[in-house]
Amino acid sequence: MTTTRISVPGVHCDHCQVSIEGAVSKADGVRRVAVDLENKEVTVDHDTNLARVGELVRLIEDQGYDVVSFEEVSA
Repeated sequence: MTTTRISVPGVHCDHCQVSIEGAVSKADGVRRVAVDLENKEVTVDHDTNLARVGELVRLIEDQGYDVVSFEEVSA
């Protein structure tokens, strides 16, 4: 299990949170998704064999948000 933090500066409201969490949580291998509106960050716990970072980024971008950076913080 890996935890990845993804910087998404455009998140600012409950709609943003619901939109991103709903889209990312549907990916195979995702265990938990949390949007931190204050820090403009999405944290995803996922199995890297099933949900790769590139897919997570694409799912967020498909919701209309720009991803600035990402960091795997544990594996």
